[in-house]
Amino acid sequence: MIATQAKLLDFLKKSPQFVIPIYQRTYSWTDKECRQLWDDIVRTGADDRISVHFVGSIVYIEQGLSQVTHQSPLLVIDGQQRLTTVTLIIAALAKAVGETEPLDGFSGAMLRGYYLLNPLEKGERKFKLILSQTDKTSLTAIAGEQEQPQEKSLRVTQNFELFEGLLAGCKGDFLAVCKGLAKLVVVDIALNRDQDNPQLIFESMNSTGKELSQADLIRNYILMGLEQELQTRLYEQFWRPMELDFGQEAYGTHFDGFMRHYLTLKTGEIPNINAVYDAFKGHARASRVESANDESHIEGLVREIRDYARHFCAMALGSESDADLKLAFNDLRELWPIRFCWSFTATTKPRL
Repeated sequence: MIATQAKLLDFLKKSPQFVIPIYQRTYSWTDKECRQLWDDIVRTGADDRISVHFVGSIVYIEQGLSQVTHQSPLLVIDGQQRLTTVTLIIAALAKAVGETEPLDGFSGAMLRGYYLLNPLEKGERKFKLILSQTDKTSLTAIAGEQEQPQEKSLRVTQNFELFEGLLAGCKGDFLAVCKGLAKLVVVDIALNRDQDNPQLIFESMNSTGKELSQADLIRNYILMGLEQELQTRLYEQFWRPMELDFGQEAYGTHFDGFMRHYLTLKTGEIPNINAVYDAFKGHARASRVESANDESHIEGLVREIRDYARHFCAMALGSESDADLKLAFNDLRELWPIRFCWSFTATTKPRL
């Protein structure tokens, strides 16, 4: 592991491309976190006594082996939320300043060419930051000044619009924003593929459970250590369909609860809602999946979770297609709200 201090803009400018692996959660910062970062940037930029503002660490590992003629993309282990939010601010600022240059190096063309795009590349290689799934197409549309896709990312587009509004409130005076961005500092942490364990580092950096949901930690635990081909197949075949079944909003609010019910059913014990991840690791070990090397057990586990999630969405979120069952599940939810009152024994019979 190599850790160094770096100015965030220099870090973005020198890096070939950041890719968010499929096992990472989607972009999830809300209005609150975005406004806090914005306020920090403006406050720092407006005060010449403040030389730097630390915004956390960026942990990454090379996707493959780099060569002189080809730099491999960098897989982000930790720091996606900060990278994405700063990218959205830069994209909104580039649009707002246009051909003007409120500070040396901060014209619209320079902002895009240095921090949003690799101008001479084509396809996905053109973009400095590649998110996953729905977030990816929305962010690349913003960075490339294109129209949003039909299925757009709610968080990405809403936060971009927030920053557009905040910049409009500057009434053409963008100096503090530019200076603030120039003062942002991160700890640049490059992992060694042969020596560092990304999963253990990831767990230690998110051990409080505040930054990631329990379900996010579970998904990473299952997928992070796999070979990329297997990782991609299991995600696209099983985990991604679950995310789509829940929907962008419900996935964040209901998936932890679903995993709690699943573990209660499988183990016969109801885990604390804040300890679902630990309970899952115990269940995975008991199922001989601890090392994440037995591909058949891993696939069986993910397949089973996907099957139970389908039933949960039908019963708890109203996705049942059969009209009679849909009505019955609706009546059940009204009489006995699932997210608060359902607990299960190991025999699958619900009890009050």
